[in-house]
Amino acid sequence: MLYYLFDYINKEYAPPGFDIFQFLSFRAILAAITGLFLAFYLGPKIIKYLRKKQIGEKIKDDGPQSHKSKEGTPTMGGIIIILSVVIPVLLWGELTSTYIILVLVGTILLGLVGFYDDYLKVVKKYPKGLIARYKLLGQIFVGLLVASAIYFLPEFQEYNTQTTLPFVKNMNFDFSYFYIPVIVFIITATSNAVNLTDGLDGLAIGTMTFVMLALAIISYVSGNAIFSDYLNIIYLPGSGELTVFIAALIGAGLGFLWFNFYPAQVFMGDTGSLALGGAFGIIAILVKKELLIPILGGIYFIETLSVIIQRLYFKYTKKTNGEGKRIFKMAPLHHHFEMSGWAEPKIVIRFYIITIILAIVTLASFKIR
Repeated sequence: MLYYLFDYINKEYAPPGFDIFQFLSFRAILAAITGLFLAFYLGPKIIKYLRKKQIGEKIKDDGPQSHKSKEGTPTMGGIIIILSVVIPVLLWGELTSTYIILVLVGTILLGLVGFYDDYLKVVKKYPKGLIARYKLLGQIFVGLLVASAIYFLPEFQEYNTQTTLPFVKNMNFDFSYFYIPVIVFIITATSNAVNLTDGLDGLAIGTMTFVMLALAIISYVSGNAIFSDYLNIIYLPGSGELTVFIAALIGAGLGFLWFNFYPAQVFMGDTGSLALGGAFGIIAILVKKELLIPILGGIYFIETLSVIIQRLYFKYTKKTNGEGKRIFKMAPLHHHFEMSGWAEPKIVIRFYIITIILAIVTLASFKIR
């Protein structure tokens, strides 16, 4: 909204220096700063309210025993993240951009699905929260919304079903008629993967901040004709506007991490994890980098894979031997390291380092072809 106000002032009165608000990079910086300070401002107030209403985390009996001390820690802190992202985007983003509309709507809708799940678990005391198939329906709906928009809207027609092939030059991959089902799967998968990763203080939000830094660069160069031509990637006019959203998320993420790092004062809950995972998937889809998700989001991919392997192996050994066995001491993978005696901050920091390396590999893939 402020973007349009300053644009009007600049066009009508042309005061010195006001044209700076037209620069995407400057608006992204403003969005990041606004998101950071909003998180710092809203964080204590929302945490205090959650404590007052006794909206605290219920630790599962089958989880690590060391987590019992976290019982009662305020949850649903994803509200802090979502507000600290949405408000800066509304202030500094170009709200007529289809890119901004899709990622904003998708993130908010998945945040609402997560909020309802948290509400049922924490407030209504339903042990499992929202029934899995209803949560899945919400994710599928968002996936269909995003996929249909990209598939049918004229502005995406040139490359609507195509994606960049990592490490391959002058070649894109076309999902063709499978595009919509693939996109639905990606958004469902990424939102669930981040949800599974959100099990240690600061783990999900910290890794997501590094992932978003890489996506900010990718979005910016994809929307720039010169840079995209130099890197030989798909030029997507208007996609640079996503940088404003991503910058707001980075600022909000750093602000939330202030309260969420060990020992956490607040947990994001499904409210935050589903929204963040969805935002990751949607942005990767919009900039045509779907096939880079397993690399850039490698931590989320491995965490999800560890759960799948654990469950399949347990079922297989139970069926063949009559007794289920496990590969990992506990899944997701971060719990395996906890059960192996690693301190929680040590696991989180090492996962950060891995994410930074994977982000560098992702960016390097544009030149190593």
